[in-house]
Amino acid sequence: MSLSGTSFLKKNVKSFPDNIRTTKNTFNLTTTQWLNNNRDIGILLLRMFVGIRLIYGVADNILHWKHMVAFEQFLAANNFPIPIASAIVSVYAQFISGLMIVTGFQIRIAAFVMILNFLVALVMVHLHDSFEGMTPALAMLFCNVLLLFVGGGRYALKRE
Repeated sequence: MSLSGTSFLKKNVKSFPDNIRTTKNTFNLTTTQWLNNNRDIGILLLRMFVGIRLIYGVADNILHWKHMVAFEQFLAANNFPIPIASAIVSVYAQFISGLMIVTGFQIRIAAFVMILNFLVALVMVHLHDSFEGMTPALAMLFCNVLLLFVGGGRYALKRE
C-alpha cells in the first residue's frame, strides 16, 4: 500500500470538484425551477410598475385642467394635429390602460394601445432626443411589448 502524494491526491481530491459541481447544479436547478414555477410573480411586479407609472404620469392632467392645457401646448409645439384632442386621447388612453394593466383585465388590448401611444410619442417627440432622453418612452414601449406577448399571468382578473 503506497501513499505517494500524487496517487493520494488523485484518489481523494478527485471527487471534491464533483461534489461542488453537483451542489452548484442542484442549487441552479432548484433556483431555476422556483423561478419557472413563480414566473407569474415577475409578470405581476412588472404589471404593477407599468400600470402605476402610467396612472401616476397622467393623474395630474385628469385632476387639474390647467395641466391638460399645458400638455396640449406641449403637443402643439411638437406639431400634433388637434392638440387638445390628442392630449385628451393620450391621457385617458394611458389612464385606462394603466388601470387595465394593474388589474390584468384585457391586458393585451391595453398593452397594444400603449405600444401605439409610445410609438407615436417616440416618433413625434423623442425622435431627435439622445438615447438617454428616449429611454423612459422606450422602456414603456418594450414593457408593453412584453405584456402583449406574455399576457397578464396567473394573477390577473382575466387570464388570456
